[in-house]
Amino acid sequence: MKKLFVILLAVVLGTLLLTGTSPKQKTGDPEVTVPLRFDYYYSYEMVCEALEKLHKAYPQLTRLDLVGKSDEGRAIYALTINNPKTGNENDKPGIYADGNIHGNEIQASEVCLYLADYLLKNYGVIDEITKLVDKKSFYIIPSVNVDGRYHFFHDGQHSSSGRTIYVPVDDDRDGLIDEDPFDDLDGDGNICRMRKKDPNGSFIVDPDDPRIMKSVEPGKKGDYIMLGFEGIDNDGDGRINEDVPGYVDGNRNFGFDWQPPYVQNGAGEYPFQGVGLKAIAEYVMKHPNICMAWTFHNTGGMYLRGPSSKLLGEYPISDVQVYDYIGKQAERITPGYRYLLSWKDLYTTYGDSGEFMANLAGCFSLVGELSITKDESFKTFAENQKEAIDSAKKGGEDEEDFDFMRYSDLEKEHLKYQDNLAQGELFVDWHPYKHPVYGDIEIGGWVKYSQRMPPAFMIKDMVHRNASAVIFSAKQTPEVSMEVFETKKIGDDLYRIRVRLGNANAIPTMTALAEKQNLYPKDMLKVSGKNIRVIAGGVLRDKYTDQVSYKDKRPEVQFLLIYGFSTFEYQFLVSGSGSVSFDYSSRHAGKITRTIQLQ
Repeated sequence: MKKLFVILLAVVLGTLLLTGTSPKQKTGDPEVTVPLRFDYYYSYEMVCEALEKLHKAYPQLTRLDLVGKSDEGRAIYALTINNPKTGNENDKPGIYADGNIHGNEIQASEVCLYLADYLLKNYGVIDEITKLVDKKSFYIIPSVNVDGRYHFFHDGQHSSSGRTIYVPVDDDRDGLIDEDPFDDLDGDGNICRMRKKDPNGSFIVDPDDPRIMKSVEPGKKGDYIMLGFEGIDNDGDGRINEDVPGYVDGNRNFGFDWQPPYVQNGAGEYPFQGVGLKAIAEYVMKHPNICMAWTFHNTGGMYLRGPSSKLLGEYPISDVQVYDYIGKQAERITPGYRYLLSWKDLYTTYGDSGEFMANLAGCFSLVGELSITKDESFKTFAENQKEAIDSAKKGGEDEEDFDFMRYSDLEKEHLKYQDNLAQGELFVDWHPYKHPVYGDIEIGGWVKYSQRMPPAFMIKDMVHRNASAVIFSAKQTPEVSMEVFETKKIGDDLYRIRVRLGNANAIPTMTALAEKQNLYPKDMLKVSGKNIRVIAGGVLRDKYTDQVSYKDKRPEVQFLLIYGFSTFEYQFLVSGSGSVSFDYSSRHAGKITRTIQLQ
């Protein structure tokens, strides 16, 4: 946990990540073509166009739905992938994936787009993909926070701004709303840092690299003060950048375990204050076959499972075993990522989408935190290996041992990476500006595309590996078989019939959490026939000694759930003649019918 804190802190403080869009040479968006390309980040408009073109290219396998509109009126789209020739989508296990609930976490949408593109272009080409699409239904919403995505691409931003959904909030409680945002003072499309010379400052220019500002040691004087991100006093209240758009955090505004802002920052005034979030929640609940959900964020290289708060208590052990099975496999698919428990290994959150999916939609839910800093290394293999060995010997860095004075050293290493791989495109050199409040200042630093996202040449690897984690989980959704394995006449007009139900995959037909909370009905096995009567029926405990737990009432209807990699056997005593039908139905595993004839 402590090592994780250090890694995340380094990211927040300014980890450099090269991207495919540069502030100096962006000349316009490339044409969106199918199959899609993944050497460039897609703007909001391009995401919509990509979904439309995928649907147009594969109309027999897709449906494009308008889920709803955002707070600023932009369309939120979902792409359904299903082969109707192999059955109704609602009768198949559903896999849900979304991304970009935080507007600045743009690569999350790329994972979702890649997943859709990969499944569709490889249908009929790769046997495993063809079988998967034939058996499952996929529901993909690439961009949840469409307003945030739009503004991140089109407005002046820094790497961590634009996260919020665009619900106006009076942050400074002056009766005005979002009136003092960041300002792109030099008009380059980025919100960089401001600094000013001051003989009593607490920063100096790093002697090894003049681009880096280095904190002075306690008790010593520096040459500069840091003034924060670019901005002016728009409302004349003597403060700068104190009322930026929002802040209602889309991943703190869902309608389960919501807490007010004095408990959870960014929670909003009430659950589902964001109209787009409410529309997405309604969309999910209209697809009860969803049994596996993924939501993608950045950064840190993690696969997170709930609970998101210790107060919720641990998930049932059988559910944890499923999460462990999928999460540990995801770690193998994406080396360097870690499978973690949200509240314990990261931090506590309330009102997040993952807990909504687990506790109200009743499915398994994982969060993918994309991108890891060690991949942006300008070191030899031997140097990286030595660092890993030293860290292992030390047992990881303790958070209390982290030296904030070393931040400039971390930034220095990242500058080496950007200088040699990005050719200097991701850092704006310090340059003078006449500020209306601070006077002569300088503006410079990392551009908005320089943090929290991988370089252009690494996008394909990132999206393929994370989409593969989703695909693995899709392969583990319940696949139930039913067999009438014995029909035996045991008396005049009386038959003993035994039925076996099996689940070949890891995910059960119902989560134990959903069963505990009675979120929805269990699976049902029903015996029927025009000329028959079910005398008794129940779970066959031991077929060799004829040990059966018979149901007291209505033996012709059995309620059950089938765990992963397991089988259940039932025994029925039936009188009559003619055909007997066995109908199995499940919210997450579809429907099966078997019919036999009594002789």
